Amino acid sequence: MAHRGRKLKGTAGLEMSDKHERRDDARRIVILTGAGISAESGVPTFRDAGGLWEGHRIEEVATPGAFLRNPRLVHRFYNLRRADLAERQPNAAHQAISRLQACRPGRVFLVTQNVDDLHERGGSSELLHMHGELRRARCERCLARYEWDQDLGTDTACWECGRTECVRPDIVWFGEMPYGLDLIEQAMSEADLFIAIGTSGLVYPAAGLVELALERRIPRLEFNLTETDASPYFSETFPGPATQTVPRWVEQFLTKDQA
Repeated sequence: MAHRGRKLKGTAGLEMSDKHERRDDARRIVILTGAGISAESGVPTFRDAGGLWEGHRIEEVATPGAFLRNPRLVHRFYNLRRADLAERQPNAAHQAISRLQACRPGRVFLVTQNVDDLHERGGSSELLHMHGELRRARCERCLARYEWDQDLGTDTACWECGRTECVRPDIVWFGEMPYGLDLIEQAMSEADLFIAIGTSGLVYPAAGLVELALERRIPRLEFNLTETDASPYFSETFPGPATQTVPRWVEQFLTKDQA
């Protein structure tokens, strides 16, 4: 898998059939969540149809170069997002995933593309934020990473080295390598069920998870408001709000699991 930006490549030579696939007796599950699950809690996706984030081009607020050119603008953008997050609450889909993890401890690997903390507040304690977290900060000088829920600015001093003008949101910006790719690939190598919720699954590295699942011929479930361009790569698609489809599927899965 590679950094953010590339799209899902063709699947020539990969077996798309669901033959021999089983999902009711899955022992190890990998779940990938994206912006769609948090949008149902009112978290803005920020990126509009024109590719702008709250009126800003990505190059202005979500790249390392943007932080070097105009750190005050970048800090303002993420400070507003962090403040907005305090007003949002986890929804039924977050809670259903937490329930699934609680019922199958150590066997549900949750990875999210989201930088909010709604999964944690929804009850999930084991998850990986591949694109970083709004409520964490990172020092560009000493590389320390730590929890942070206040505004950041150019005068913010690093908790570790004490320097200023070098503390940034702990967010994986465009052109940077997502966190935990080795852990994600290891989990995928052991999984026998892959689930994508609220994400198109077309852009890498998320697209790489779909490809790995295809190569291993494990079931692939997609939960989105509507079918997407990635839907043909999944075994089954569950259209509709995640707050409805995910809890319903978890309930059915756990009922069969306990039968």
